Amino acid sequence: MTAIIILAAGQSSRLGKPKQLLPYQNTNLLQHSINTALKLPYRPVVVVLGAFADDILSGITPKPIDVIINTHWEEGMASSIRAGIDYLQKSAQVDDAIIMLCDQPHVDAGLLSQMVKTRQQSGKGIVACGYNDTMGVPVLFDQKYFPELLNLAGQEGAKKLLTTHTSDTVTIPFPMGAVDIDTDDDYKNLNKK
Repeated sequence: MTAIIILAAGQSSRLGKPKQLLPYQNTNLLQHSINTALKLPYRPVVVVLGAFADDILSGITPKPIDVIINTHWEEGMASSIRAGIDYLQKSAQVDDAIIMLCDQPHVDAGLLSQMVKTRQQSGKGIVACGYNDTMGVPVLFDQKYFPELLNLAGQEGAKKLLTTHTSDTVTIPFPMGAVDIDTDDDYKNLNKK
């Protein structure tokens, strides 16, 4: 079984307000990500909150998701990845997990499904998305990588594992993965389309 972890614990410092709650397609960015994940049979869907957790919780619709609060969110993304993986190891029997962000609005169910199919067809332990001449999120990790994900620290994201395990990594093209919402300009550009 595949799980999905949605990272949404950051304080959106460059934006100055919680990006998770920015209006998008008749909902908000985080709820859009949750709805995307819930279109698929992958469970559990784990949402990791941190900064503004109470405000964000009141801004998302209760659905069959597991919400966890990362009390160490100020450390950086690694702490949210650790929180999500730790939760999975304690509460679910999963073969692998997709890590996604709440601020990549062009991630859709088709992409996530393609990642799982690519994993099955390739036999590789890591499936990453390719954009802007790099590999990144969303990214799927076989459970054998969970211990390494639990060892990430600080601002370190999961990209470290992609460069360490290139022979066990396959990349699928996702040009729109380059679109993420960090600033007011990013958000304005998103709404022009």
